[in-house]
Amino acid sequence: MTKLLDRAIEAARELPAEMQDELAGLLLRFMGEHDGEVYQLTPEEEADIEEAEQEIERGELVEETEVHAILAKYIR
Repeated sequence: MTKLLDRAIEAARELPAEMQDELAGLLLRFMGEHDGEVYQLTPEEEADIEEAEQEIERGELVEETEVHAILAKYIR
């Protein structure tokens, strides 16, 4: 297990049981291992991905420092 995944699991252990189950279900669906279900993107998520792909094609990328600043809000 990677250190990042280990950190995420440790953080999840602090969540209420209901949230832990929801998170586990999402992870299993994402991996295609939850009762045969595979996570399906919502139309909004598909539109967001399409927009991001178009931005990449146009070269509209953020600096690495900006990415680190955003991630620092969520990763300790």
